[in-house]
Amino acid sequence: MSTTQTRQYSQGERPGDTGTFAWLRGLGPRGRRAFGGAFGGYALDSYDFFTLPLSMVAIAAYFHLDKGQTGLLTTVTLVVSAVGGALAGVLADRVGRVRALMITVVTYALFTVLCGFAPDYETLLVFRALQGLGFGGEWAVGAILVAEYASARHRGRTLGAVQSAWAVGWALAVLVYTLVFQWADADLAWRILFWTGALPALLVVYVRRNVEDAPQAAEARRAGAGRGSFRAVFRPGLLRITLFATLLSTGVQGGYYTLATWVPTFLKTERGLTVVGTGGYLTLLISGAFTGYLTGGYLTDRLGRKKNIALFAVLSAVSVLAYTHIPAGANTLLLLLGFPLGFCMSAIFSGFGSFLAELYPTAVRGTGQGLTYNTGRAVGAVFPTLVGFLAESWGVGGALVFGAVGYGLAVLALFGLPETRGRELP
Repeated sequence: MSTTQTRQYSQGERPGDTGTFAWLRGLGPRGRRAFGGAFGGYALDSYDFFTLPLSMVAIAAYFHLDKGQTGLLTTVTLVVSAVGGALAGVLADRVGRVRALMITVVTYALFTVLCGFAPDYETLLVFRALQGLGFGGEWAVGAILVAEYASARHRGRTLGAVQSAWAVGWALAVLVYTLVFQWADADLAWRILFWTGALPALLVVYVRRNVEDAPQAAEARRAGAGRGSFRAVFRPGLLRITLFATLLSTGVQGGYYTLATWVPTFLKTERGLTVVGTGGYLTLLISGAFTGYLTGGYLTDRLGRKKNIALFAVLSAVSVLAYTHIPAGANTLLLLLGFPLGFCMSAIFSGFGSFLAELYPTAVRGTGQGLTYNTGRAVGAVFPTLVGFLAESWGVGGALVFGAVGYGLAVLALFGLPETRGRELP
């Protein structure tokens, strides 16, 4: 057996093991514990993020906020999360993946709980910004932790499974929101929902006791050669990778935030559809997202990282056009389109965890992945604002097409990046 094959099966995977859960068996005991920690961290990351959007109406009424003030709560979360994600990547290279994971989880949990105690809008804005520091860092750190345990053969579907935790946390947030707002008055319910954000503290106990860095990552950190610095990912040999990976992330997230921000408004105001935000619509949207994450992970191994991203960039752009042509009053059609919308918007993200991890060497993997993904998040968050300005002259439906531009940028960026399917992590 060759050296490459030996490395591929070193975590417990057997040659010829191609069952449905071969990717999970192949992680080995330590890798499965790392997967559990990363999955739980990302699910609760999603849960804590959605406590704000779900409580937005109640918060706006409680503090007498206008639309600009209300929107700023989300904007500041995304912008600060970009900073937090980049810093968490450097931290992961310097102090280790597991320690960085615990720091990010504690950060977003602490400030989510504090949001529930905010006495005024300004304090809530500050706490939400600080929550963004942890929110932005968890995915990059958790994805790298698992990627370094996964075999090249199954890395795409393994990271796709981690990514699916976002849909799990989203669904949990909707469920808890429904129960809390039925039980308590809205002026108190939004605070209770934030207080439930303390749940991740239990995960930190699990991670501290059971999860450790992959051996090659720990060895690289001990060696200390070129670890964790922003300058390192802009050196010759990595500069091109960093620039094009940032453009890729910007395009995908620009398209995503455009759809997530403006599609509900468009459907309500210009199409008069009443099922937006209802349980049936959210169920199909979240189910589509969960299925999309898992399917995208499988296809990123079968087709390759670049082909999978290109495929779902095109399908997501088509979803934009489909939504802008829904006829007035077609609530049933809207419900049916909720599933493919969630599916396409999510499947494109499944390849990011494996693709970005494979583009960088171990010593700067956290820095590279954290910086490129989260810079893309910060710039991509500007897209919805541009749509808002364009809507004045084009209408919301016409401006939504701008979201397709983001997916076009993603496809363009792929021409500057190598295919990494099957690549062992150095």
